[in-house]
Amino acid sequence: MFYDQAKIYVKGGDGGAGAVAFRREKYVPEGGPAGGDGGRGGNVIFVADEGLRTLADFRYKRHYKADRGEHGQGKNMHGKGAEDLVVRIPAGTLIKDQDTGEVLADLTEHGQTVVVAKGGRGGRGNARFMSNTNKAPTLAENGEPGQERYLTLELKLLADVGLVGFPNVGKSTLISRVSAAKPKIADYHFTTLVPNLGVVELEDGNSFVMADIPGLIEGAHSGAGLGHEYLRHTERTRLILHVLDIAGSEERDPLEDFQIIQEELRQYSPELAERPMFVVANKMDIPGAEENLKRLRDELGSETEIFPVSAATGEGLKPLVYRIAQVLPEIPAPEIFIRRDEQHKVTHVEPVERFAISKEDGVFVVSGKEIEKHVKMTLFESDEGVYRFQAILKTMGVDDALRAEGIKEGDKVKIAEMEFEWEN
Repeated sequence: MFYDQAKIYVKGGDGGAGAVAFRREKYVPEGGPAGGDGGRGGNVIFVADEGLRTLADFRYKRHYKADRGEHGQGKNMHGKGAEDLVVRIPAGTLIKDQDTGEVLADLTEHGQTVVVAKGGRGGRGNARFMSNTNKAPTLAENGEPGQERYLTLELKLLADVGLVGFPNVGKSTLISRVSAAKPKIADYHFTTLVPNLGVVELEDGNSFVMADIPGLIEGAHSGAGLGHEYLRHTERTRLILHVLDIAGSEERDPLEDFQIIQEELRQYSPELAERPMFVVANKMDIPGAEENLKRLRDELGSETEIFPVSAATGEGLKPLVYRIAQVLPEIPAPEIFIRRDEQHKVTHVEPVERFAISKEDGVFVVSGKEIEKHVKMTLFESDEGVYRFQAILKTMGVDDALRAEGIKEGDKVKIAEMEFEWEN
């Protein structure tokens, strides 16, 4: 089954916890702190693979979580960092943050990589907290939580040539004639429900990839029918072949069909409408084709290259294929563009709110990524860990902000999953 969209969850591995330990060796009186640091959590890394053609795997496995780092140990032994989780995705996949819409990466070449979820750093062991005033600290840190996010994956096929046109104009027959592709072919609308790729090989050794895009209908640009599902696959093609039923065998006017499909491409993306294009006048073996071909040439003029063919009999296909092979090297690869309703990542230099305070059922709730990270990294079993966390709250201004909100002795304060009782 061909899948070109998927929604998944990724999480980097948590960092390992730092250790609280002291030297306990013979003949070493009052040995100092010797707790090692925790290891780094693994990253989640996506790698483009040109051998993959579908996102089907992501329909069955939707959660990808890297391993956490090992915990630190005594004798200043640091924990081992976790292996990165490498996930292979098809070349041509656009990766977006599902919550913000931010485009994280557009992997178009084999071997391209992107880190989609960073692993957390390891927590520091107590050996890191020794100072002139504290020779035997019992303070250590838990590992930093790994980054987590929900992603939307969108596959856009990588092909040199894309076939567009109304249903049943002969696109599948054409690609089956000129390549090794074996699409399902029948005499009814929407036989092709998934894009088909075929490699066209010439006698001189040249080759190019052709994509049979399922039939479009009027209104496709706004999502009618299967519009958005398949128009995206035309975005990366260098040359568009507009296939027409020039005989009007479905009692449709081929000139009207041409204008409708061109308008659909323009409405979907003005850049796409400007892509180099050949018109393929198919079904020349059917009566009435010659008259419509003359009308088409009169309408489009000499600026548009028109190729009369019969995919059923093979007539006219060789000149078409060789002309495509001739012009492709002259056409630059299209710039990767994002549709108008998608946004690139934009970085603004703006002050970031470090925390926010709200009140739920009489409990003061302090929220924010930074403060929640400190909660998860604090070792509350240690008195020194608690004192350090209190100092962090004071430095960040949380204490003053809670007082400004009217907190009183004995009120409850909740940060992340921890709940505290306020004391002046």
